[in-house]
Amino acid sequence: MLFPPDVWEIIWLSLKVTTTAIAIGMLIGIPFGAFLGLYSFPGKRLIVVLVYTCMGLPPVLVGVIVYLLLSRYGPLGSLSLLFTPQAMVIAQVALVTPILAGLTMSAVQEKERAYRETAKSLGASPIQLIATIVREARTGIWSGAAAAYGRAISEVGAVMLVGGNIEHHTRVMTTAIILETRMGNFPAALQLGLVLLAVSFLFNSFLMAGALNQWKAKRR
Repeated sequence: MLFPPDVWEIIWLSLKVTTTAIAIGMLIGIPFGAFLGLYSFPGKRLIVVLVYTCMGLPPVLVGVIVYLLLSRYGPLGSLSLLFTPQAMVIAQVALVTPILAGLTMSAVQEKERAYRETAKSLGASPIQLIATIVREARTGIWSGAAAAYGRAISEVGAVMLVGGNIEHHTRVMTTAIILETRMGNFPAALQLGLVLLAVSFLFNSFLMAGALNQWKAKRR
C-alpha cells in the first residue's frame, strides 16, 4: 500500500510515540507489578485497588491532567512540552503503566503460588526465586504488553488534548482519522484505520510467536 510522504510521517510518528511510551511503561510497570505480586506489606491492598482503578482511567481525564501539568501556568510549564510528541508520550505512559503493572502482578501471583515452595525446597536464593517466578510468568507479562500497546496505539482523546493534532508535528493516525472523517474524506480515514489494525496484528503476532517458541521449548 503506497501512501504520500505526509501519511508516512503520521504513521512513523504514531509508531515512535507509542513504542517509546510502551518501553517507558514497561520499565516502570513490570518491576512494580512484579514487586506487588511477590511481596506483602502494609497498605498493599490499597495500592492494588489503585492500580486496578487506574487500569480503566478515561483517556480524556488523563489528557486533562497532563495538559494542566504541562500548561504555561502548570507546575511543569517551564519545560514547554505541551503540544509536542513528548507530551503525547507522557499521556500514553500514564495510560499504559497501570495496565502493565496490574497484569504483571496477576501473572506473577499465579506463578508465585506454584513455584515458591518448590524453589525453596531446592535451595534457591531469594534472587533466584524471584528470577524463576518472573521468568515463568513472562507469557502473562507479554500479554499485558500486548494489551498496553493496543490501548496506546488506538488512543485519541489524551493525545488530541496534549498534542493538539498539529500537522507535521503531533498528528498521529488516530487524530488524523478523526480529522479526515470530519472532512468527509472517508477513504483516507479507512486506510489509516486499516494501518492501525495491521500494526496491532503484527505486534500481537510477534508476541504470539514468542509465546509459542517458549511453549515448544518447555515441551522438549
